Amino acid sequence: MATPIPEEPQAITKPEPSTTPEPSTTLEPSSTPKPSSATENSSTNAVTGKLIVSFIDVGQADSILIQAGSYSMLIDAGNNSDADTVVNYIKKQGISKLDYVIGTHPHEDHIGGLDAVIEAFDISKIYMPKVTTTTKTFEDVILAIKNKGLKITTPTPGSTFSLGDAKCSILAPNSDNYEDLNNFSIVLKLDFGKTSFLFTGDAQIESEKEIINTSYELHADVLKVGHHGSDTSTSQEFLKVVSPKYAVISVGDGNDYGHPKQVILQRLADAGVQVFRTDESGTIVVTTDGEAIEFDMKASAIKPQAPPKTEESKTSETTETVTEGTNTSGNNDIIVYITKTGEKYHADGCRYLSKSKIEIKLSEAKAKSFAPCSVCNPPK
Repeated sequence: MATPIPEEPQAITKPEPSTTPEPSTTLEPSSTPKPSSATENSSTNAVTGKLIVSFIDVGQADSILIQAGSYSMLIDAGNNSDADTVVNYIKKQGISKLDYVIGTHPHEDHIGGLDAVIEAFDISKIYMPKVTTTTKTFEDVILAIKNKGLKITTPTPGSTFSLGDAKCSILAPNSDNYEDLNNFSIVLKLDFGKTSFLFTGDAQIESEKEIINTSYELHADVLKVGHHGSDTSTSQEFLKVVSPKYAVISVGDGNDYGHPKQVILQRLADAGVQVFRTDESGTIVVTTDGEAIEFDMKASAIKPQAPPKTEESKTSETTETVTEGTNTSGNNDIIVYITKTGEKYHADGCRYLSKSKIEIKLSEAKAKSFAPCSVCNPPK
C-alpha cells in the first residue's frame, strides 16, 4: 500500500505517561461527565426532538457540528484558513455555547480553526489526545485554551458522556505510542435512539484493528470515513464490523492527495453503502429523530473501476508520464516561500507570510512535505 503524502510535518512529541502535553495547560483525566441534560437512554432508546449533524465543507479538512436540542458539540475545525467558515456556520445555527469541543488530533486540517472557535464561543469541555506537536497551529490552540482558563480532557477509551439525549462513547486512541500522528485520532461513537454515528478523525488501519479487538459495539448507521477517504483507513475488516448504511467523506475538490481513493469508493460501493462527499455536495446535513435518518442531498454516484490495463496501455501510460515530467520539470525550480513555524508553502505576497518568510525551491518544499497554501494557491 502506497504511503500517502503527509498532510503536515510529523513533528510529534510523545509525552511520558506522567507528563502533560503543554506545561501551561492543565490536563484532567478523562472521566464520565455528568449528563448535560436528559438522562442517558441507552436502555430504552427513547429520545425527544431531533439530532442534527452538519459535515461542514472545509475542503481538504474536517469539521463536524452536532446539535441535540439546545446542546452542541464540535468535532474539529478545519484548516487555519477555515476559521471564519466554521465560526460563522456555528453562529448561523444560533449557537453561543458549545458543550463539547473535540480536536481529534493536532494536524492543521483538523485543529487549524480551533483557536478561533475557542475564542468565539463559551466552551464547557475540550477533548484532545495526549500528544503534542511543535507547530504554530498547535501552539495557537493551546494559547487560546489557556487564555480562556479552560482545561484539556484526555480521552479514555470506554468512557461515555451525554449530549442531550445522545450518548457519546470514546473508542480510541487505545495507545499512547504511535509513529503516525493520525493514529492518535479520537474516535467517537454517538447513539441517538435507534440510530448511530461513528466519527473516526484520521484514524488509520492500526487504530482500526485496536478498536476491533475491543468489546465495543461498533455498528453504526453513518460512518465518517477516516482520513478523507485515504487507503490508509477504512480497511475491509473495519468496514465489515461497522456495517454502515451511509458514509460521509470530508474532502477537498481536486486535492493533491488523490482522496478519496478509488479502492475505498469501490469498497464502500461493494458493501452497499451510500456515499456523500463534501467536494461534490458542499456542507452535508444529516437529521434523525432516533428512528429515520435523512440527508439534505442525494448520495454520490460511485464511478466504476477502470478495466485492468493491458501491456500496451501500460507502455503508453509510461511514455505519457515521462513526457509530462519532462515538460514540467522546470516548474520545480520556481521559488516559493515558507515560514519558520508553518506547515505550508506560499506564493509571494500571501497574507500568511510574515517578515521572516524563507525562500525555498518548490521541489525542496515538496520534498520536506510542505503542502500548498489554500489561500494564495501557489504553484503545484
